[in-house]
Amino acid sequence: MTVPERLLDVRNLRTSFFTDDGEVKAVDDVSFHVDKGEVVAIVGESGCGKSMTQLSIIQLIQSPPGRILGGDVRFNEQNLLEFGATSRQMRAVRGAGIAMIFQEPMTSLNPVLTVGRQLSEVIRVHARIGRKQAWQRGIAALEAVGIPEPASRMNNYPFEMSGGMRQRVMIAVAVACDSELIIADEPTTALDVTTQAQVMELLLDLVETRQKSLIVVTHNLGLVSRYAKRVYVMYAGKIIESGTTEQLLTDPRHPYTMGLLNSMPKLEGDADDDLLPIEGAPPSLSNLPAGCAFLPRCPMASDICRNQGFPAMRAAGQAGHLAACHLQ
Repeated sequence: MTVPERLLDVRNLRTSFFTDDGEVKAVDDVSFHVDKGEVVAIVGESGCGKSMTQLSIIQLIQSPPGRILGGDVRFNEQNLLEFGATSRQMRAVRGAGIAMIFQEPMTSLNPVLTVGRQLSEVIRVHARIGRKQAWQRGIAALEAVGIPEPASRMNNYPFEMSGGMRQRVMIAVAVACDSELIIADEPTTALDVTTQAQVMELLLDLVETRQKSLIVVTHNLGLVSRYAKRVYVMYAGKIIESGTTEQLLTDPRHPYTMGLLNSMPKLEGDADDDLLPIEGAPPSLSNLPAGCAFLPRCPMASDICRNQGFPAMRAAGQAGHLAACHLQ
């Protein structure tokens, strides 16, 4: 059996924001990895630290008030945290090595510049080629992501395109730069169901045909069930369960993961069955409970959860399946 080649290895990453209300631990000792050619999902509610983890990887944290406090982020065996956020090395990694597709392409694209100008400028920065070559490569990238009449679309402004089309433009940036790792942060937000499927199929096609790796950041476990090989579940700045997609869907071990699954609509079963929401709200990251952060919302909580600190990740179920729960 061939051992997968590691592309990204994040170890004990910590990022905090220092505010008037105290320290907000947005990313709290997070570890995960992505192999070459692999699709990995990071799942959780809004505010759990999913996006902030990805922004920390490419050092796009606003400072102040944010600061990366520690950890290792090894990309192709280079520790990216050894580079300054504005260094030449880090700028070279962004785009050419790691491309991030943000969740709202309308705010990611400059509304007063044409799509072609924005796309070709990114290409020129990373490929070091002339304007005409960059423009032609931009046209080829739009064509690669399924945008009709790409040459004329290069002259469009973002507001002249639909949400799905703008999202394809963001993916085209990753195609044009030939990025090794694509981070898709809520890539289907505000898109209709048909367009969601098209965008996800496009990303998956890039992984398969161009041998890329993909991180899908989402709150929707159902969305990634078809696409991701492995899933990491985040809550309150920490990863609380990880394993293969099949393990988490068929044998979830953390009460929070179970709650996410129970709150999803299902095709099978009685149409009149009510969804089971997770009661309560996520805790403030500046005022976390002393023990398990999920304790106030957990229907399975016991005395051990109240009396001991935050549980460490431990083996749960089959090999490679881990959960941070005292009840395992």
